[in-house]
Amino acid sequence: MSQVIVPNGWRHEDNALRREFTFTNFKEAFAFMASIAEMAEAADHHPDWSNSYNTVTIALTSHDKGCVTQRDSSLAEQINTLV
Repeated sequence: MSQVIVPNGWRHEDNALRREFTFTNFKEAFAFMASIAEMAEAADHHPDWSNSYNTVTIALTSHDKGCVTQRDSSLAEQINTLV
């Protein structure tokens, strides 16, 4: 298995790339999720995520491979461009 680069701000934990994002309010957090949804749909690669008021928590893993892959790292890097 090749080594996957962990993008800035993310951590490799529990077989996923994980990151938490905090915003000023719910509206900003939800708009961020909507932008990610567009990216994820285009890549046909969808995050495990949650939202609690102004906080968005994301986990990326390639379920079909059973591990973190370059596909997860690429989506994490795209998400980083939004913040």
